[in-house]
Amino acid sequence: MNIAALLAKTARTLPERPAVSRGEEVTARYGELHQRAGTIAGALRTRHGLAPGDRVAIVMANRPDYLEALFGIWYAGLVAVPVNAKLHPREVEYILGNSGSRLCITDEGHAEGIESVRADVPGLAPPLVAGSDEYRAMLGQDAEGPAAAEPDDPAWLFYTSGTTGRPKGATITHRNLLVMTLSYFADLNRITAADCVLHAAPLSHGSGLYALPFIAKGANNVITESGGFEPAEVLGLIECHPGLSMFAAPTMVVRLLDSPALASAATTNLDLIVYGGGPMYVADVERALSAFGPKLAQIYGQGEAPMTITALSRAYHADSAQPRFRERLGSAGVARTDVEVRVVDEDDRPLPAGESGEICVRGDVVMPGYWENPEATASALKGGWLHTGDVGRFDEEGFLTLLDRAKDMIISGGTNIYPREIEEVLLRDEAVREAAVVGRAHPDWGEEVVAFVVPHDGQSVTAEQLDRLCLESIARFKRPRDYRIVDGLPKNNYGKVLKRTLREELEAEA
Repeated sequence: MNIAALLAKTARTLPERPAVSRGEEVTARYGELHQRAGTIAGALRTRHGLAPGDRVAIVMANRPDYLEALFGIWYAGLVAVPVNAKLHPREVEYILGNSGSRLCITDEGHAEGIESVRADVPGLAPPLVAGSDEYRAMLGQDAEGPAAAEPDDPAWLFYTSGTTGRPKGATITHRNLLVMTLSYFADLNRITAADCVLHAAPLSHGSGLYALPFIAKGANNVITESGGFEPAEVLGLIECHPGLSMFAAPTMVVRLLDSPALASAATTNLDLIVYGGGPMYVADVERALSAFGPKLAQIYGQGEAPMTITALSRAYHADSAQPRFRERLGSAGVARTDVEVRVVDEDDRPLPAGESGEICVRGDVVMPGYWENPEATASALKGGWLHTGDVGRFDEEGFLTLLDRAKDMIISGGTNIYPREIEEVLLRDEAVREAAVVGRAHPDWGEEVVAFVVPHDGQSVTAEQLDRLCLESIARFKRPRDYRIVDGLPKNNYGKVLKRTLREELEAEA
């Protein structure tokens, strides 16, 4: 089944229900969203000459056009490649080239960046800019219904980075997305057409994935007027929209709690905050429960198993009389309904409760592999299980505790940042001999990036020149917030840099 059938079904039964809103204003009802997606699909096939299976990227900030573009791609039988709009154009160029995208739908703020790299991406057409004359003319074309699709056809290429620093395209199929949607109903919440979901996190990632269960039930997708996350704006929209749910990184929840606007905000309309994407301290969970009531659920997932490995449900957050309540709040919950989860040793042998090892998962929500990357696919799906690279342990009751993140990944503001990618940029400076990037605790963002840099003998390097180099090559949110120019890096007997020692030095300073 084409996942776009979720919208087509809802449009038939609930055509007048609000589908998309910007702030308080309804911008499309379900009948209209279905019509727009159908006209975009027709234009993509006829005017742009795209055929089923072709890839179309979306590079834009959160805005109402995003969902109609996404479903238009699916209606046409194409594969969506949602890209983080915060990435540097050169980073976007790699994703466009690796995915073989034929077209990029973007907004005015990102069109120039796409055009600047287009010549370096073979076969990429000029960008289609939402809101432009060409885009509006496209909406006047004949509409098409969802194209036929097999359950295992690719639907969404979710680009996620590994420790190599090069993004890999997790190939998410229509089956994967449908199972993820059904799992939301099974483990997180029931949804009605009177409810809504607030998209304050990027639609290119978790928030966009969570549009699907709400569209399936005819609920309203509310997009902030700012196009992002502003605590006062979010609290104001909670007051305006009954039955409101949202997906949030832990840092977003903390910013809500710290906002002066919370003291006077009415949060009765809040239904559920689903948080994930990074560590959430128990003290902050308790603060959120005190501020909002038992309206929290935690999910642990990866792009390769979208949003679906374990969950700590609303019921567990509410069960304060449970003797191990605080311990459970510090866990990632229990295995989701649709998957098997286990912890294994270095030889992939399952470990008993209480022992730590790599977390592995299998089920119909797990990707079939990485886009055109058989080696990475074989490594990640060894033995038929997705190897997450995360370390954890189960307790006797089936609650999973995450002990460490994959390798040396940094999570800042709920976004994964991979040190090697930054190190490779720093090493482009001819004066730099070695570089090591680690995360340092930050009260608002969870972690911030710190770079330790060793110059070549007899040469000097400054933080200012390194910062300019990073700004020319990678997204602003990835660049280090602190550059430490040092004489050498701590290493073990095999010459491997001991990043743990660097993190311990930063912790000692704090």
